[in-house]
Amino acid sequence: MNEITSFNGDPQPPASPDSSGTAGEAQASELPHSVEAEQQLLGAILTNNDVYDKVASIINSSHFYDPVHARIYEVAAARISKNALASPVTLKAFMEDDQGLRELGGPAYLAKLASASISAFAVRDYAQMIYDLAIRRELIALGQTIADKARRVDVASEPKEQIVEAEQQLYSLAEQGQTEQGFKSFLRAVTEAVNVTNEAYQRGGGMAGISTGLDDLDKQLGGLHPSDLLILAGRPSMGKTSLATNIAFNVAKAYKRGLKPDGSEGALDGGVVGFFSLEMSAEQLAGRILAEASEISSHKIRQGDMTEEEFRRFVQAAKDLESCPLFIDDTPAIPISQLAARARRLKRTHGLDLLVIDYLQLCRGMAENRVNEIAEISMGMKAIAKELNIPVVALSQLSRQVESRDDKRPQLSDLRESGSIEQDADVVMFVFREEYYKEREKPGDHELDKMEEWKQAMERLHAKAEVIVGKQRHGPIGTVELSFEAQFTRFGNLAKAWHQQPVDYRIDGHIRTGLWLAPSINLKEEGTLEPSQLSF
Repeated sequence: MNEITSFNGDPQPPASPDSSGTAGEAQASELPHSVEAEQQLLGAILTNNDVYDKVASIINSSHFYDPVHARIYEVAAARISKNALASPVTLKAFMEDDQGLRELGGPAYLAKLASASISAFAVRDYAQMIYDLAIRRELIALGQTIADKARRVDVASEPKEQIVEAEQQLYSLAEQGQTEQGFKSFLRAVTEAVNVTNEAYQRGGGMAGISTGLDDLDKQLGGLHPSDLLILAGRPSMGKTSLATNIAFNVAKAYKRGLKPDGSEGALDGGVVGFFSLEMSAEQLAGRILAEASEISSHKIRQGDMTEEEFRRFVQAAKDLESCPLFIDDTPAIPISQLAARARRLKRTHGLDLLVIDYLQLCRGMAENRVNEIAEISMGMKAIAKELNIPVVALSQLSRQVESRDDKRPQLSDLRESGSIEQDADVVMFVFREEYYKEREKPGDHELDKMEEWKQAMERLHAKAEVIVGKQRHGPIGTVELSFEAQFTRFGNLAKAWHQQPVDYRIDGHIRTGLWLAPSINLKEEGTLEPSQLSF
């Protein structure tokens, strides 16, 4: 007997108000499915249990259209997972009382499946077909549910809420079937490692990762590497958000797409950036970026206190940056699961090369106590980095114990609320501005000697910041010095004293003498310097 019983588990498609029950049944039978594919796949498993390992990562029992086939697969899978034989004979004992199997011919149906099995090499194709058809049925069912809810006019169910719910259901459906890749051969792993190194080599000894736009930081980190979780921590007013914003802007501004050395298409330079701003609104964050780009004080921008020339410069900067691939989400207190879903969505729709989260402690988890919640959030962010194969920069607050020490430089033990942040992170960086603390140690005007020392110290520390790399899984730790312009909320490359040497250089056919402010430029290559890179 070949007849398959009708599948009662799937929701029925919507029927018109005047349609009869017969019409509804006809519509139900039109749900996409392939009984033959299910029969062939089950036959192959019952004939050769090793086949199960090839399809287990693609489908499970819920993907079968026929409920009897689903139960056969379930029993067979349970047997195989226990290293026991799954065959028509062994399954007979477990399914003798199954009413659905009896209608199909009883144990004889199991033998029939095995006798009509396909060759092992085709099982993945059949499994993929079964999975695709199951997703189509779920889409139909979801469409019906959305339509039914929309028809019901309910005070408690607003249309906007229905849209959000429908969107979440659709994207959860889109994420189905994404299973673990399992073991990789060493050859494959080595090949991928060589490809990464080749990319760096092709850049002339440059970075394998994405450039932050800050030369010394790039040298310390080797750029921002895919699948890495980078924690950027600091006390309030140290400039965490400013540095993260600068990096995000630099990456987005440098974005160029094309063919990579391995033949795939992607970002040749820079990248598409997603920025979760949980602390500031998107408008405030955009204001910071525009302050940096237009070189107008962020305070002036907020107050609207600008000259006509400054306002024109501001508007021009906004026009220049309107196509910048920087996407901002300012949803407050977003759950880590929703953050991950939105990152995946951005990756699918626009691409995603870097994710910035400001800041970690403002995310929400499901755990009951705060320590476990932070652990869940940090693990979730590391999982996002690995799943999407992108660097994730997450900002973090530090505990107050920093303030009680004479040396205010932060260390790993200062990370607040959970040790899991330090554990899950590939890189932990601290932003530190000694100038901030020195300002608050100003002596009285009557203490002349101390005042002179204080002025010298302030002169030495003015407009300087440190990024302390306290942990780096794949490289050295150390301190990187950067410049910091508070009025533009901008970090930059610090021109060291040994960089500021007088040099003779040809610009536009004229020999000029100036101070070299661009350490990354080879002075022997005539014509590579811009006038902005020299000080006269």
